[in-house]
Amino acid sequence: MSDLPRLSTESGSAYRINDAINDELMSGSRSQVPPPPGGVRQTLPEPVFPQKPNLYTAHDESYLPKNGKRHWTVPQIYHAMRGWMFPYFHSRLQSGEFHPIITYLFNEWKCNLDCNYCWAYDNRVNGMTEDIAKRSIDWLHSTTCRVLALMGGEVLLRPQFAHKVIYYAAKRGFWVYLPTNGRLMKPDIIDRIADAGVATVNLAVDAWDIKPGLPKAMVPIRQGFNHLVRKQYKYGYSVFLNINICRNNLKDVRMLTELAHDNGIATDYHICESPMLEHGDFRHLEDNPVFIRPEDHAAIGELIDWLIEKQNSGWQMVNSVQRLAEMKKFMNKELEEWGCRAGQNSIIIRTDGTLAPCFPMYSTNHDWGTIEAPRMEPNQLKAMKYACEANCFSTLNHILAFCYNDTRVIHWLFKQALHGFQGVRGNME
Repeated sequence: MSDLPRLSTESGSAYRINDAINDELMSGSRSQVPPPPGGVRQTLPEPVFPQKPNLYTAHDESYLPKNGKRHWTVPQIYHAMRGWMFPYFHSRLQSGEFHPIITYLFNEWKCNLDCNYCWAYDNRVNGMTEDIAKRSIDWLHSTTCRVLALMGGEVLLRPQFAHKVIYYAAKRGFWVYLPTNGRLMKPDIIDRIADAGVATVNLAVDAWDIKPGLPKAMVPIRQGFNHLVRKQYKYGYSVFLNINICRNNLKDVRMLTELAHDNGIATDYHICESPMLEHGDFRHLEDNPVFIRPEDHAAIGELIDWLIEKQNSGWQMVNSVQRLAEMKKFMNKELEEWGCRAGQNSIIIRTDGTLAPCFPMYSTNHDWGTIEAPRMEPNQLKAMKYACEANCFSTLNHILAFCYNDTRVIHWLFKQALHGFQGVRGNME
């Protein structure tokens, strides 16, 4: 966010949304997931590894792109369509508002790092059980959803559990997305999640080397990064860097962007935000080196202009040029409503199996239901978003909102088809 968090003089807590919405969301009581039928907890199947021994032992070099151009096979293209395109059109053809396309499954809430912008840091919360994970995937399979993103915390805190979730979800036809800070991303773990069927790895790094408030850095994970990038061509997943723009990492953002470009992978950018809702456990309100101040706007604006220039010259970026430019509006508190689809086409599943529409709502007590029994009420979501959209710069939900448009989707698919679906060509500008 542009300034240090707004303080609520009544509660002493800091948040950006208005008091009435904050108080409404923090009151109430969540539903609880009922016991499994018959009282017998379900378990995830034990992954077979390696599923393809010949592929596992094959030399990586033989799969490297020829002439620097990566080739996607027909099964890989079809898998992506099953994850994104088919569910999109199914959601447009069905009645009602609740048709999830992507679900964020919080298999962990704990984290091995403490980033100063992260209001979610609370290592007292237990990770998801196999029963909740399996029931979540089975329930989602009965809906329009076919994209499953593991989420944390750090999703690889229990690598065997993450391996099981990816393996089972992939077997059920999900396009699986894995974010990680990379610290626990050892070569054997990379091989296992790749073999299990992960579709893309979102590697979150904010700095070149560790600096105050920003422990997610490239130097400590460089060996794992190199292994991850090299193996993607053999296993068929993709990699991109997820970078949070803060006041103290502007040079780092450029260095990481250039590293991604040199390695032929994409980048995704966020703008540093203070807590939107009340979080009593957030420990970094005062003297935080990452929050953006008014005096930082000019330098950040120059960085954004540089990113736009690189995007226009063909560098791979998840963010559209329009969305990058809107970061300046957000810093100046000029962001307008943007049509958020959270709770309609995207949801989160907490570690206990309860539901919420989006990340900022994780710690709220409002009852949006549970797996197998959702309660996403359209009028409540509409009223809430009227207050929260201008205070939220969610990259993931904005991309979904911007793309939830038939004209843009058809035009973009036609553009990809002209190039044989060989890599993403541009954004849905």
